[in-house]
Amino acid sequence: MIHAIIERAARREFSRAMRFEGGGVPRLPPPGDYRPRLLYMHIPFCERLCPYCSFNRFVYEEKICRDYFRALRKELLLYRDLGYDFGGIYVGGGTPTVLIDELTETIALARASFHIGELSVETNPNHLTEDRLAALQQAGVSRLSVGVQSFDDGLLRKMDRYDKYGSGAEIAGRLRNTLGRFGTLNADMIFNFPTQTPEMLERDLDTLLSIGVDQVTWYPLMVSDSTRTKVTETLGRMESGQEERFYHQIVGRLVPAYRFSSAWCFSREKAMIDEYIVDYDEYAGLGSGSIGYLSGVCYANTFDIRDYIARIERGELPLLASRELSVRERIRYDFLMKLFGTRLRVSDLRKKYGGALWRNLAPDLLAFFLIGALAWRPPEIALTKRGRYAWVVLMREFFTAVNNFRDYCRERPGA
Repeated sequence: MIHAIIERAARREFSRAMRFEGGGVPRLPPPGDYRPRLLYMHIPFCERLCPYCSFNRFVYEEKICRDYFRALRKELLLYRDLGYDFGGIYVGGGTPTVLIDELTETIALARASFHIGELSVETNPNHLTEDRLAALQQAGVSRLSVGVQSFDDGLLRKMDRYDKYGSGAEIAGRLRNTLGRFGTLNADMIFNFPTQTPEMLERDLDTLLSIGVDQVTWYPLMVSDSTRTKVTETLGRMESGQEERFYHQIVGRLVPAYRFSSAWCFSREKAMIDEYIVDYDEYAGLGSGSIGYLSGVCYANTFDIRDYIARIERGELPLLASRELSVRERIRYDFLMKLFGTRLRVSDLRKKYGGALWRNLAPDLLAFFLIGALAWRPPEIALTKRGRYAWVVLMREFFTAVNNFRDYCRERPGA
């Protein structure tokens, strides 16, 4: 009951927050004083498209993909010339490793342009080949995140991933062969697929524990309104009632062998995670359809690849929309994201926002303490067992709202 109330409230709030109408001319704020920031680069190409994915992605074509990478490198230099600096890189997609030579050239330029300390790249199981892995090691990748989703062959077939990436056993073998080549090898998993059963989930857990990957990111199925029909047609009708049971099943098997890096990320050691918004207060979004958050301004790049390339060629930032968040929205955003990492040092937010912190956050804090989602563990506030699943619900609704915003942008003229 409590989680259903949280879900409805979050859906309403995040839907409102992800509206950019009437924002005027899109803008990027000046860098201002130095602060830790992440550089996110989006590579929107896949050999084939998965039915449940709501990210900005397109079927791979070599020529336009190479044109895109060249534009991405020019966009990167635009940020450098504006005075931005970054401490980490996250390359997501799509499938960033579709053209490994273009990717490594882009990474090399980023490393030469900024003070990069950590580098995470996403890939798919069929790209765990010797040539690609060697190139990624040479490029300095510290964390490789592999989109596995499930080892169940039946689910892989329904997701149209079996023919693309191989059977669950083949994927597990590729992960074993890759283990130890990077500081962190992450397996990206999804739970609460239609037709998924506790037995299927248990077998996935058995497989992961036998491999011993460094990190597991296991998030609930999240689909935008536009992909919901595709998911129903290919995978079956979505069921919300089993999500919490699946989550506790996952936690019960992975902890304490792994520790919480976020409410749905489990690590053996301290490592960068998929949800970089936990470790970095701000991040620049580069690439078509990428979303960034800098100095209180949330912005999105154009979703049209050809328009993106054309704008970059003209020396323009490819901004589609932007909105400056109010102080209250910034405080609640930081509260949500920091606690997604399972704990929050209140003094950090007090230093950042001063007296405005309690005026804007007191009702939220009181509500979550009253339902037993938070515990005071000086000098931090931490998520309880109930709170961790509450944050899974909150973040699921947050990312669903972002996915719906992507759908809205794709439908806009000139997007």
